[in-house]
This record gives sequence, structure tokens and C-alpha cells, in this order.
Amino acid sequence: MQQTLIYLDHAATTPVHPKALEAMLPYFSENYGNPSSIYSIAREARRALDNSRQTVAEILGCQPNEVIFTSGGTESDNLAIKGVAFANQNRGKHIITSAIEHHAVLHTFQYLERFGFRTTYLPVDRYGVVDLQALEQALDDETILISVMLANNEVGTIQPIREIAEMIRGRKIYLHTDAVQAGGSLDINVDKLGVDMLSLSAHKFYGPKGVGLLYVRRGTIYWPQQQGGGQERNRRAGTENVAGIVGMATALRLAYENLESNNQHARELRDRLVQGITSSIDHCILTGHPERRLPNNASFCFEFVEGESILLNLDMLGICGSSGSACTSASLEPSHVLKAMGVPVETAHGSLRLTTGTSNTREQIERVIEVLPGIIKKLRAMSPLASGASELPSH
Repeated sequence: MQQTLIYLDHAATTPVHPKALEAMLPYFSENYGNPSSIYSIAREARRALDNSRQTVAEILGCQPNEVIFTSGGTESDNLAIKGVAFANQNRGKHIITSAIEHHAVLHTFQYLERFGFRTTYLPVDRYGVVDLQALEQALDDETILISVMLANNEVGTIQPIREIAEMIRGRKIYLHTDAVQAGGSLDINVDKLGVDMLSLSAHKFYGPKGVGLLYVRRGTIYWPQQQGGGQERNRRAGTENVAGIVGMATALRLAYENLESNNQHARELRDRLVQGITSSIDHCILTGHPERRLPNNASFCFEFVEGESILLNLDMLGICGSSGSACTSASLEPSHVLKAMGVPVETAHGSLRLTTGTSNTREQIERVIEVLPGIIKKLRAMSPLASGASELPSH
């Protein structure tokens, strides 16, 4: 008998919403024209592109011409950060980010350091919240760019982006936020956030993989990073992924039409996961901010075990989770996010992230709570690290 899959890794990716898939299908078949051409099926593709841009702009609270379609969050982050840094280096070469960003941001900052840019990596507290006092102290006359994520992909902590925007108001410093993990869950109105640039990726909110967007506030000085044709008003060369863009716009619209009910559902399941797991397993640490976190994110560290072993045992029972970030799961290094939060290295190795979605049920959550304590107990029985567990405080 085939066991039912329990998918709890929605922070890594989501299934495509049936209505998003339905909206995409015509652009793979009868409406397959290149939107840059002038004949009828090309004009149909162009209309779909324009309509999708309008849909996205309404959710972001911006003008359609401030939206650039990309291949995903990584490209959007690269375009924002490199584009602004290189275009404004005559004013200064100091750039700021946090120590817990996604590698699409961190590696881009490291790349810029090869060109003489000076980076400040802001510390975070034990909950993963950026230190605003450290940011204030880091600002100087050469600061041209700050990039801080809206919500962390590993531990779910929501960052004080509005406060950062207020802090730099009136200064010639651009603010970018990687909102990839927040799209479909948090308010991403760009004026409310006070950001100049914002990145999204469709596959995080029930859209297709391989498509994303970058919002760029009008007047922002930046250089395009992909040369070629004149697509996206000469800001991002390459024939647009029309089907993917239609799917992304549809998925984003559906997410925000159902935002309240989806978040309530996710929050109820998350809270039950947190309560059930922390009350039944000793030496378990909830990571991330206890309240200021994404509604679907439950992340833990279990002492004396390895996260990879937990995942393998869960997988044998048909349960999908993640140990830290899915993008770095092949690395033996502990999560840079947990290290920055001050979690000891040996504890960080025992991380588990469970992220709920619209299709998850209470019964599935109860199944995870039922089987996880046995998995942890079995792994600890085999672990040389667990020999002193009985003498340590439980929580």
C-alpha cells in the first residue's frame, strides 16, 4: 500500500496552483508567439504580458513600468544589487547587508568586493532580527545600498524593513529587500515597506519555477546586468517567458485574494507543530522569532542528532521537510543563519525546518508529531554526542 505524501517543505518550493497552470497552458500551444513580434499570436502574447504586469503592479502598489520580469529570485537579487552598486560607485563604494541573507544576496555582495566595494555584514540577535543600532553605526557618506531580506527563508523571522527605510529617509541610499520567502504571505506593498527594489520568485507562492520579478522604483539609478535585445524596456534582455509570467501573475493574485484565510490555516498548523514537537521532545530548540515570523514556518534544532538523518527517517515515512536551506542542503557546513544567531555548531547540525501549505491537514500534522519523537530517540541512541543528554536541562 502506497503511503500518502506529507509535504512540509513549502519554503523550498510549492506545487503550481491548478488555476495558474490552466492560465499558462494556452501560451505553450495556440498563443505561443514572441511578444516582440507584430502578428496576431504575438500580439496576444504581448497582451498577456501587459495584463500580468498590471496584476503584479496592483499587488505591489506600484506602476506597471516599475516591474521587471526575470528568471527568478536569484536573478532579481543580482540585478538589483549589482545594478545599483556599479551605477552609483562614483558616489561611494560602501554597501550593507545582513549576515543571514540568502546566498543569492551574500554571494553577490562577495562578488562586488572583488571590484573594491566595502561590505558591512550586519549582525542579528538570537532570534535572527537585524541589529538596527549596528546599521545606524555602519552608515557613512559612502553608503549607497542596503539589502535586507523581508523574511528569512530558514527560520522565518520577519525583518524590520519599514524601520530601516525610515532610518535612511532623505539620504541617497537605495534599499533593496529580498522578499522571495515573504511573497504570498506578507504585505508586499512597496510604499508601505519604503523600499526602492523588491525581489520575488513565483515558485514560492504556487507559481511555476524559473520566473520571478524585480520591482525598481522610478528614478532608481542602476545598470542592466543582462545585455542583448530591448525586452523589458531595455532593462533585462531576453525573450520573456510568457507562460511562466502568466502563471506567476495568476498565482500571486490568488495568493493575495486568499491571504487572510491561507495565513490563518498555515498559522494554526504551524502553532500545533511547534507546541506538539517542543512539548514531546527534550533538548529541542525553536529557532527564529517566537512571534515575528512567517505564518507557515516551524524551525527547530535538536541536540545530539544530525539534521540529514532526521530528514532521511522522515522521508521513509513519506514526510518531506528540510534541514536549513534547501539551496545548501548538500553542504556539510552548518547553516550560516543559525551560526549568525549564535547557535552552537554542534546544535546547528541538528536543524529541521517544517513549512506548511494550503493542502496540509491537521491529521498530517498530528502524524508528524506522532512519529518525530521516536525518530529523534532512535538517532540519539546511536549518537556518541547524546551520552550526556540525561544530565542536561530539557528545554
